[in-house]
Amino acid sequence: MMNSATNNLPKEESSILESNNVSFYYIHEEEKAVIDASFKIQQGDFIGAIGPNGSGKSTLLKLAAGILQPSKGELYYRRQAINDYKKKDFAKLAAWIPQEASMVFPFKTQDVVLMGRYPYKSGFNFETAEDLEIASEAMELTGTKFLFGKRFTEISGGEKQRILIASALAQKPETLILDEPISFLDIKYQIEILEILRVLNQKHSVTVIIALHDLNLASKYCSRLLLLKEGQIVREGSPNSILEKSIIESVYETQIKTLTDEEDGSLIVLPRTKNN
Repeated sequence: MMNSATNNLPKEESSILESNNVSFYYIHEEEKAVIDASFKIQQGDFIGAIGPNGSGKSTLLKLAAGILQPSKGELYYRRQAINDYKKKDFAKLAAWIPQEASMVFPFKTQDVVLMGRYPYKSGFNFETAEDLEIASEAMELTGTKFLFGKRFTEISGGEKQRILIASALAQKPETLILDEPISFLDIKYQIEILEILRVLNQKHSVTVIIALHDLNLASKYCSRLLLLKEGQIVREGSPNSILEKSIIESVYETQIKTLTDEEDGSLIVLPRTKNN
């Protein structure tokens, strides 16, 4: 269900998402949030955007999701400028998942998931049997069927994020773009959500682009990292090449030490204190 026809293209055939010297500023040109960002993302990548607070991670992802328009430069999705897509057409390709849900109306969880079918609707049509089947499969993939019938406003933060991912999957996208979806969750829910994303990435060919604060989780789950500082992409590459001591100390302006996890070879980043 999750794979559209474009999901079957060979990864090396083309970039799925490309940014060419994109800049964005909120008020005037002297206050740029993103500066001359250029990168290419291939289908099947699991990309992590990392960097200090205020480095431009969320803004960059909102540009990639078509929520913000570049002040300069252009972003392309499958060789077409994102701005040239109709909103519903782009929503069938890429789904946006915010940092936290702001929903206050007590919708039931299954209704929130069904909201992901909006790109396929016209007017006020009721849900079809296909919509219900797709929503049910999305809840199955995210392990949220046990929440069926519960009010969205009454479930935990981790459960809300899983429902939001299920809603995004109901769009049948080939790419998920997530803005720090685990920042306010305890480690149990952080791992649960990242494991869901890993399964979607590895078994269902979903491209994942995610902003993360936790460098150690970024090291374990991401195939590549974009490291930002003051609105600029300063490094791009594999986690082990980006999380080198000298690089992280320079960007985060703090002393660290790194260890290697013997189980998977990923780097572990630890802050240095006066006692170590």
